[in-house]
Amino acid sequence: MKKKQLLTGIAAAGILAVTLAGCSGDRTGGAADGASPEEITVGVAMPTQQSERWIADGANVEAALEELGYNVDLQFANDDIPTQVSQIENMISTGAGALIIASIDGTTLTSVLQQAADQGIPVIAYDRLINGTENVDYYTTFDNYEVGVQQATSLLTGLGILDESGEDTGQTGPFNVELFAGSPDDNNANFFWDGAIDTLQPYLDSGVLNVPSGQLSFEQAAILRWLPETAQERMENILTIIGSERIDGVLSPYDGLSIGIISALTSGGYSATDLPVITGQDAEVGSVRSIIAGEQYSTIFKDTRLLGEQAVAMVDAVLNDEEPEVNDTETYDNGEKVVPSFLLESEIVTVDNYEEVLIGADYYTAEDLQ
Repeated sequence: MKKKQLLTGIAAAGILAVTLAGCSGDRTGGAADGASPEEITVGVAMPTQQSERWIADGANVEAALEELGYNVDLQFANDDIPTQVSQIENMISTGAGALIIASIDGTTLTSVLQQAADQGIPVIAYDRLINGTENVDYYTTFDNYEVGVQQATSLLTGLGILDESGEDTGQTGPFNVELFAGSPDDNNANFFWDGAIDTLQPYLDSGVLNVPSGQLSFEQAAILRWLPETAQERMENILTIIGSERIDGVLSPYDGLSIGIISALTSGGYSATDLPVITGQDAEVGSVRSIIAGEQYSTIFKDTRLLGEQAVAMVDAVLNDEEPEVNDTETYDNGEKVVPSFLLESEIVTVDNYEEVLIGADYYTAEDLQ
């Protein structure tokens, strides 16, 4: 599989990134106006330390900001909304010059971000869109609809419905699959789901794919807070519902959920060498090891180092009265405004290409994955 390049590379080939003039109004640092980086603190609010992905994100953003000379107030809220709100309030009250926020629930920050706006503090939404407020200036994330397409495509490839080039093999099935979705309070979960279902729907309509539990809606498939134990419980319930019917594949939108799903399946009678085709996302160490061991089939690699760099570049531009680079001004409507965004690309990882993609990019070493 040929490794994809970031959208910035594509731009150099002819798709120009859009720079949106004047979209952040007068929010160019507030109390930080005219200050040097050494005099500015950037508040960084991350959702949890329960996922290795978010720990790494926080460390990456912190290191990149410090390299530019900024002070950093990095906080993790352990998936507790009041804690995150309190942390952001404290960042504002102690004079943060800018905020980078990966929200737990993107609908719960309206009041606290009004406080930021009143102080002229710019806000960058990190990976998760902040909804219901005008007081978010920019957003950086991955192409989340495409992530869902990639998850579904890898499921179809693992089942043999598509070949490695993405061509239909003519398989008629039926293949029994079960569908999982992310947390309903995470805006990205809807994009992942839409991309995946749009890809799978023709095969569901034709009968090549069958969902034995009958649970086909986002609401039925959603896993609040992305908790592995909740995914495990739901899969256990599905196994009870479908009885002796075998599951051939599971659409899982996140590696942590995949671990819970695998646990339920192995406890429910599936051997470690005879599991369904199971997808994932985030290329977490445990799941990459599971892919190497032949348990999980695939994950989606999103190089969060680049995401952190983009968020920091946005903050640095705003604090220097410049317009950050964006490449999407249409997709991310938060209910109050279309938030100018920069989207990065992701890549399907399987046992066939993990060395090239993950080790080749110095994201992991071979020793990390042993």
